[in-house]
Amino acid sequence: MASSEPTNSSQPEEQPGLQPSGEAPLTKSAAKKDAKRAEKAAKFAAKTAAKVTSAGAASAPGKKKEKTQEPEKTVEQSTTFVNTTPKGEKKDLSQPMAAGYDPIAVEASWYDWWNKQGFFSPQMGPDGKGKPEGTFVLPCPPPNVTGSLHIGHGLTVAIQDALVRWNRMLGKTVLFVPGFDHAGISTQSVVEKRLYKATGQTRHDLGRDVFLTKVWDWKNEYQERITSQMHRLGGSYDWDRVAFTMSDDLSRAVVETFCRLHEDGILYRANRLVNWCVRLNTTLSNLEVDQKKLEGRTMMHVPGYDAKEKFEFGVITSFVYKIEDSDEQIIVATTRPETMLGDTAIAVHPDDKRYKHLHGKFAVHPFVPSRRLPIVADSIAVDMEFGTGAVKITPAHDPNDYDVGIRHNLEFINILNDDGTFNENAGERFKGMKRFHARVAVVEALKELGHYIETKDNPMNVPICSKSGDVVEPVMKPQWWVNCKPLADEAIQRTKAGELVIQPKQSENEWYRWLEGIQDWCVSRQLWWGHRCPAYFIRMEGKSQDTADSKNWVVGRSLEEATERAKAIAGDTPFTLEQDGDVLDTWFSSGLWPFSILGWPKQTEDMKNFYPTTILETGWDILFFWVARMVMLGNKLTGQMPFKEVFCHAMIRDAHGRKMSKSLGNVIDPVDVIEGVSLETLHAKLLEGNLDEKEVLKAKQGQKKDFPKGIPQCGVDALRFALCAYSSGGRDINLDISRVEGYRKFCNKLWNATKFAMLKLDSDFVPEASSKPSGQETLVEKWILHKLNLAATETNKQLTERNFMAATTAVYNFWLYELCDVYIEAMKPMTDESASPEMKRSAQNTLYTCLDGGLRLLHPFMPFVTEELWQRLPRRTEDPTPSIMLASYPTNDASFDFAEAEKTFDLVFSVIRTTRSLAAQYNIQSNVQVHVLTSPADAAVFESQCPTIVALTKGCKSASVVTDIKDVPAGCGSAIINADISVHVLVKGMVDLDVEITKMTKKLDLVKLNVDKIKKLTSVPNYETVTPDNVKAANVEKLRTLEAEETTLLQSKEVFESLR
Repeated sequence: MASSEPTNSSQPEEQPGLQPSGEAPLTKSAAKKDAKRAEKAAKFAAKTAAKVTSAGAASAPGKKKEKTQEPEKTVEQSTTFVNTTPKGEKKDLSQPMAAGYDPIAVEASWYDWWNKQGFFSPQMGPDGKGKPEGTFVLPCPPPNVTGSLHIGHGLTVAIQDALVRWNRMLGKTVLFVPGFDHAGISTQSVVEKRLYKATGQTRHDLGRDVFLTKVWDWKNEYQERITSQMHRLGGSYDWDRVAFTMSDDLSRAVVETFCRLHEDGILYRANRLVNWCVRLNTTLSNLEVDQKKLEGRTMMHVPGYDAKEKFEFGVITSFVYKIEDSDEQIIVATTRPETMLGDTAIAVHPDDKRYKHLHGKFAVHPFVPSRRLPIVADSIAVDMEFGTGAVKITPAHDPNDYDVGIRHNLEFINILNDDGTFNENAGERFKGMKRFHARVAVVEALKELGHYIETKDNPMNVPICSKSGDVVEPVMKPQWWVNCKPLADEAIQRTKAGELVIQPKQSENEWYRWLEGIQDWCVSRQLWWGHRCPAYFIRMEGKSQDTADSKNWVVGRSLEEATERAKAIAGDTPFTLEQDGDVLDTWFSSGLWPFSILGWPKQTEDMKNFYPTTILETGWDILFFWVARMVMLGNKLTGQMPFKEVFCHAMIRDAHGRKMSKSLGNVIDPVDVIEGVSLETLHAKLLEGNLDEKEVLKAKQGQKKDFPKGIPQCGVDALRFALCAYSSGGRDINLDISRVEGYRKFCNKLWNATKFAMLKLDSDFVPEASSKPSGQETLVEKWILHKLNLAATETNKQLTERNFMAATTAVYNFWLYELCDVYIEAMKPMTDESASPEMKRSAQNTLYTCLDGGLRLLHPFMPFVTEELWQRLPRRTEDPTPSIMLASYPTNDASFDFAEAEKTFDLVFSVIRTTRSLAAQYNIQSNVQVHVLTSPADAAVFESQCPTIVALTKGCKSASVVTDIKDVPAGCGSAIINADISVHVLVKGMVDLDVEITKMTKKLDLVKLNVDKIKKLTSVPNYETVTPDNVKAANVEKLRTLEAEETTLLQSKEVFESLR
């Protein structure tokens, strides 16, 4: 939305009284006078001190200035901020405000003070329960301990903490729980890469225990780093409750869940097809597999092979199988030729006449002569119109073929070792080959035998591991599985019943679609880092046992419980228990997050007070990875939805719309935006990761293009506000750092506006005990109080609806275009020496109410600068509130409802805008003399607002009100506001009369044309009977205004012609 863009805020003409440069705030006219005084002072200093001081340096921000002889002037030195506040202590604000906004100085110390004071902890009611105003609980999605936070996490913190601070200020009991996820695959992978890069060792060289010690060291280092970033971003988390998915308490919850699901028959062990990542040597869930779309033949590099090696994808290869005891052959095709080494059948359609005579016969495998491939009839797997109508079946290495194998009781032959090489089942010729070397070798061998037909382009998707980039292989593995169907059915039923609200609507639709098509979830992972499965194989003496058979396994919450269960199975046979070496999928533990962090399975006070939670705020991209699993497990284990609402925020992309990627160099550390960073430092950070040399070079090029001068210092408040201002329910955010920088300028305006406004409050000023209007307010006071009320109403409404863009826009517009642009300027005549004490006091109280209310409105989005400025304001009597974050959030206040005053002043402001426009049109920059022609009924109102018109119009010398056109001086440029009000600016002697007469003639022609259009419209048959009353009324008013404009232009033209 245009109104929320910060770019306008950098225009000086939009901000009377404020200077975006960071200097002490001045009106525009005062700024010029001040510059002249500074210039004279500089010359005087040069004469007396024999030093040359530039006049420009006297006004330029951040430059050192020579001392002048003016004792009242304060000399500002450009220095680096040094925080001298002891950690956890309140910042000393007894010194005068700095000349301009410095985000580093402003943000210093507040977070530690908030935390030490316990402001982040939930404030309970007198009975120890939640307060009557309500309870708001938000479990923070735990960031992975794989590395530092990126800008996407910044968005998460900005949105979540805005909701948290808003609800806290609404008086609710608020709990915001921080935590961290162990991120099994990702963390183990990054530690393994670092280990190999540093020492050339693998985890197997170290052994499980030693390797895990190194992972714990990594976890501790990066958890500390992420914690620091979370502090820096201002998240008001209850750090006394910080959680980690592999802590003792949360690990007990995982074990309890595994055992309970197994006891209920929901979790089971089976030898089924899984996604296998050779590179990581572990299974993956479907959600961890990306589909790379190919349009045709593509040569791809595969991790684990020589960097120069590439293999062919995006093609389909046809070859023949010979029919046993026959000269016949059957043609099949495959996109993965190497998998033919695991073929155990050929399927045809039962109605295909070409192959009916082959039903029940066998084909012979060319490379494994002992293997006979039955010809099976299957109407599900085969489309007889596609290709040759014959399909090779590899049940152990293809999901569709797996189902065929089940239906026809085929042999399941695994040809792949865990390391990606082929085993003995692939035949002697190919045993030991790496899978993609075998792909090439199989095609060559088929050609040698004369079995090869052709290879041609074939659009296809290649399954890629989202963690390693490796090509995923379907393989048979005995694993632990969760039967998700009954859990998903309950989740659907409860969501439709209204127990869960998912926003935006698009995400809700996807929610149902995914749950309805859910498959069983493989929860085993062949890793070392994670929660080891609490499952034990019963190794009985003297017996041959299959580890794939679930009958040989027991689960237990402890070794003792598992042993007792094993005794019941083994009877008198001696046995030993061997714990499963696999760990559980990371999402299994994080699926328990909303209740495990509150103490489940124990019925703790936190579970009683804070469960179910209020809202889960997260990215739409993990709606199924995480949210669905929390809902399914929450319903199953606690009998309740774990939260009442899910809000899915957008995914952050770069300014070009590209996904953030380390190899592109567009991944941004939020702290770099907060503090600023040079291009050289950005380059250096690339070397800290696991990118290879080519990727580093590519990333550097991307950084140089996007950030040629590095990233400017923006501050956390500007970053948070920008991220919220981007969030309106869309799927993607194209983040432009220059927009964040624009909001830093907005912070500067807040700083200068507050500093300037406080000059209008006497040093001994104490605001009234109540913010309620006294009844003595002037028109502009009523207008600004009404605007404050509208901003509060709109902001609360939009936050309730989770439209953060609209919420930030409401606050931004109030501060910039209403408080700063209008009221602060309009109140100047009300506080100067000529104003009465009563008027001055009223104007000051109104100003205080708006500053206080405006800062509180802004606080959830900009916590640091609002705290700093709010602490500098005087307090109302008997207001002990120690921090703005505990102050009440402004809501609709009927006593501020001045709708009629708003309409009246809006009319006055129309006069001001029209005057500005006329002055600009005629290029009059000073000595502006305006005459407002109005009806006698409105004259008194406009006469009372003449000082305001002068104050809010740049270069305005005087304003007067007349009720007769004859009283308008000759030689004025004129403009119509409505049929009763027009504005006339004296331009005689300042313009080219011939040019202006020509302009008026053109305007008259246009006005006459519009008059004729309306008259023609209103004269059509049945106009009076078929046209709605509101439309007829609008047309009448339009005609009156146009006719008045025509009269004014004619009169002005006559006057201009008489002056020639």
